[in-house]
Amino acid sequence: TAVLTGLGSGSNCAFGQEIFVTPDAVHLNEDFAQAQLIVSSADRTVGDDGKRVCDRTHAATYTSADPAIAVVSDSGRILAVANGRTAIEICLGETRRRVDVEVAGLQNGAGVSFDHHVRPVISRLGCNSGACHASQFGKGDFVLSVVGFDPKLDHDSMVRDRQQRRVNILQPEESLLLKKPTMQVPHGGGQRLVKDSTAYRILETWIRNGAPAAEKDAAQVTRLTVFPSERVAEPNETQQLQVVAWMSDGSNRDVTAWAKFDSTDDSVLSVTPDGFVTVEGRGQAPVMVRYEGQADIAMFVSPYGPIPDLADWKSQNFIDEAALLKFRELGIAPSPLCSDMVFIRRACLDAVGTLPTPAEVDAFVADSRPDKRDRLVDSLLGLTGDPDLDRFNDQYASVWTLKWADLLQNSSKGQAADEQRMWAMHNWIRESFRTNKPFDQFVRELITAKGSIYASGPASYFKINANSSDLAEVTAPAVSGDSTAVPKVSPPSVLKSTARQITTRFAAFFLVFNKNSQEFESVWSWGRS
Repeated sequence: TAVLTGLGSGSNCAFGQEIFVTPDAVHLNEDFAQAQLIVSSADRTVGDDGKRVCDRTHAATYTSADPAIAVVSDSGRILAVANGRTAIEICLGETRRRVDVEVAGLQNGAGVSFDHHVRPVISRLGCNSGACHASQFGKGDFVLSVVGFDPKLDHDSMVRDRQQRRVNILQPEESLLLKKPTMQVPHGGGQRLVKDSTAYRILETWIRNGAPAAEKDAAQVTRLTVFPSERVAEPNETQQLQVVAWMSDGSNRDVTAWAKFDSTDDSVLSVTPDGFVTVEGRGQAPVMVRYEGQADIAMFVSPYGPIPDLADWKSQNFIDEAALLKFRELGIAPSPLCSDMVFIRRACLDAVGTLPTPAEVDAFVADSRPDKRDRLVDSLLGLTGDPDLDRFNDQYASVWTLKWADLLQNSSKGQAADEQRMWAMHNWIRESFRTNKPFDQFVRELITAKGSIYASGPASYFKINANSSDLAEVTAPAVSGDSTAVPKVSPPSVLKSTARQITTRFAAFFLVFNKNSQEFESVWSWGRS
């Protein structure tokens, strides 16, 4: 990044801080390419972890040395105009710096594509949301796929449906696709598009080019990165976000202009459609950023107080180390160490689901060994290897079997004929916990099970979930914790993959065959990657 010194008037930051511009050089390689500049200063008075900065993006002023090559907005967003080289001058008070800009690959609009230009515009305008044209029957007989997961359907709806009445290739400006969202003709969704805006000109250029369809081999977005990814700020401080999409062909592009931004907690954060965040209150919350089926977050923390004194903190494991960092970041002092009586009560309830007996409490309190708490946890989990000390093993296995039976939906549902199957799976889960079976082995046995559902416990998994869609819906959150991976249980607004990718990744994993046997039914399944 380019380093600036000094600071202009009107800033909330202290004088003498270093000012940084990201990126320090800009390369725009296609028609209507854009890039967002971020101007910030590190706050050296409260820490040097890279999270405590003062955003100055909207306080600075920007000037293009050659507007015929690239123009820049008041918020620091650069737009390619023609091939060539220029520079953007950034002025912050009396400080001036330049960011070089190179524009190449512009084809006078011929490079505008359905995949990289039109579809992101439609998504940004909200046309393919569930409340608009992506509802079950669309709106006004105009139907789009949810978040653009079916490009062919979307192109056919826009270009071919209703005898091509929505586009006018000879007179693009007369197309209903442009006139309705600009309210030149009545539109039930209100005004979504401003005439002569960049989004308008992209759609107009695409129509003028003949409204070409999506390319089969077009590069796909594989991931997003948001800058800054983490920020510690006080209420009323602001931050402009920058979003970069990484493509399957190895290239990347700034998509800040077309990404969608959502605050997950309005009491902590608010965010504009352009990615300008304002900290509204204290706490921690992420901004969700979405673009073309991918998502990422920018985490914001507004401390509740000054960094607490944690000199006496002793980390026992990596979880404690992470907790220590978060306590400092949030400005929260942890609760003091609990008493022995409280500890044994909490540990027993968590691990084995029952209260300790009075005799067990008295013995634990009277124990003077410094590692007695570690010993208690090992005893509750059956990890000591001593049968006398591992006396809670059956209780532990029983409690966690009930939890996992709920998670895997193992129930007879009141059907007496199904109880033998249910108990077979119940006993398999219980024995897995009783013997401390490794989790990867547990999952492998579960999803590759075969045999009689009345004798092989994990085979019931395929009886409970009779088709690949059900298997995908249960497997993802149960064994991977990834509840965003299945479209049935996730709103389209937060999907990280398109529905087609999700189907391939989960539902197509299983091949399941059922056949009758002397025990009435057997399941034979093969998992494949």
